[in-house]
Order: sequence, then C-alpha cells, then structure tokens
Amino acid sequence: MKPVIFGISGHELTSDERAFFKQADPLGYILFKRNCGDRAQMKALTDSLRDLSGRSDVPILIDQEGGRVSRMVPPEWPAFPAGAAFDALYELAPISAIEAARANAQALAMMLAQVGVNVNCAPLLDVRQPDVTAAIGDRAFGGDPMRVAALGKAMLEGMRRGGVVGVVKHMPGHGRALVDSHYDLPHVKVEDTALEVDLEPFTRLSDAPMGMTCHVVFEAWDAANPATLSAGVIRDVIRGRIGFDGLLMTDDIDMKALSGTAGEKAAQALAAGCDVVLDCWARMDEMVEIAGRIGEATPECVARLERAMATIAGGTQDADFDALIAKRDELLALV
Repeated sequence: MKPVIFGISGHELTSDERAFFKQADPLGYILFKRNCGDRAQMKALTDSLRDLSGRSDVPILIDQEGGRVSRMVPPEWPAFPAGAAFDALYELAPISAIEAARANAQALAMMLAQVGVNVNCAPLLDVRQPDVTAAIGDRAFGGDPMRVAALGKAMLEGMRRGGVVGVVKHMPGHGRALVDSHYDLPHVKVEDTALEVDLEPFTRLSDAPMGMTCHVVFEAWDAANPATLSAGVIRDVIRGRIGFDGLLMTDDIDMKALSGTAGEKAAQALAAGCDVVLDCWARMDEMVEIAGRIGEATPECVARLERAMATIAGGTQDADFDALIAKRDELLALV
C-alpha cells in the first residue's frame, strides 16, 4: 500500500485510473465537487473504490466543513453552516453551541456515510487572528483556543456517531497566515511563546484519529521549511509538544506554497515525518510520478490508519437526520 491519497477525475473511474490505482494501491482517495453528481452516482463511485482496493474500510475523504468549503451542494444535498455560526452562538450560550455543533456534525456524517464517504477533512482547529487570510476567515470556530477546541471536539464526536472519521487541521495552526497557501507560502514570524495559542486546540484534541499539516513556515521553529516539509516541526511540535499520534497527512501538495515536482514534494513530506501524502487533482502524470518516488506505507502508518478507521466501528445511521437538523437550527436561532 502506497502512503498517498489520490483524487479522481470525474463521476466514475476511467479505465486508466482503474488500472493505475489497482497497481499503485494508494492508501485512500479524496472526492471533490467534480465527483459529486447525485446520491446513486456517488454511492456507485465509492463502492467501486472499495471493490478495487479490496479493503472495506479504505479511507474515502471529502472536504465537507460547511459554508463555502462544501463539495456536496444543493439542490442534491442540504447546505450546512460554516464554523463562524457556532462561534457566534458560543458567545451567547456555550453549551448550546456545543450541542448545535455536535448535532450538525452527526447529521453531516450521516449524509456522507449514505454515499460511502467515511473520512471528512474537518474540524478546522485554526485559531483565527485579526489579520488572517480570507482562506481561513469564517471557516474557523473563532479566536479563542478553548472555544475552538470545545467546538472541534463536538464536531469530532458528532461525526464519529454518524460513522465518519474526522481530520483535525491545519497542524500546527494556520490562524496567523497572512497569505493564502493555495497561491503563496505564508511566513509566521511571532515568537515561540505566542504560538502556544495556536497549539492549544490541537493539544486538547491530541487523541484525534487523523490530522493534516499546513504549508506554513513558522520561523521560530524552522525558518527554511513549511511545517509539511519540516522534520523538526513534525517531530518536535506536532508529535512532541502537541502529542499527536494519529495518522498525519499533508495538505494538498499541489498548493503553490510548496515548490518542486509532485514526486519531489511527496518524497520530502514523507521524509519529514508525514504518514501520508494528499494529492488532489487526479493528474495522471503527477500520480504516476508520486507512486514511482515513494515506497510502501510504514508499519507505523498502517497501525495509525487501522486505529483511526476502528474509531467509527460503532457509527450508526439509526439517528433521525431531520431531528438533528431541527435541533441545530433551533439552537442557532438563539443568536
């Protein structure tokens, strides 16, 4: 099994994709709006990925945070609110906000599980700072680390109840980035002590099953390399100070914050200590290069993957979806 998560080009696998994935055996797959037509089509696609891999629990990921980061969209699927909605309610009624976030996440997970998606790249645990790039903005649960951790925990719990693994992101914190790492490499220049604020939500949720790195340079820790490619940040900060021992994946290595070819970036990220590379764009030449540049998943990676996927063994579709949505909306209406 190759330690990489690949994207898919369309509503169904092409013959080239099928042949390549069968040979490469990637750890998992990630879906985008281009892959989300309707319920029947998505279920057929995810079933085909499970059949191809031979693993009933092969990770099939999506970015379905709510708000503007949503791949499954109306009218086929209901819209879900962004993190800022729960932040606003927390200001008024913290317990109600936590309950709303948990109900929202359980309903969201039920929607994902219905079409065969079992991993969601959420919650966002970035602590929003005043000048943060709009790439974070209303996606965040706010600027208070304890609040971010509480709402993030509720989202993890709700998704687990609905049968979906959560991915905490973007480790060790994207909330101070002044530029969008999709296009530029952010540099964070504050001192180590100030960064405790950014680390706190991740530390409080260090037992999360999966995590995602950020393509941000933290000059206090490694002035030369972004977190994704920094052995020091991964070893000393993410694994060390935060204490995270879950499956650690990169953010999309195609983002312009990173330089080099797809294969070079993938190899560098794994060498730095990431368990898995995330490559989202389904470009066959790049996927072939990555598969040729990386080895097999390490025993530690496999163990972390198995541990993460086992957390949703008790997930259920027995809850009342409409009741969960109604509970969330009733609570959010308090604001």
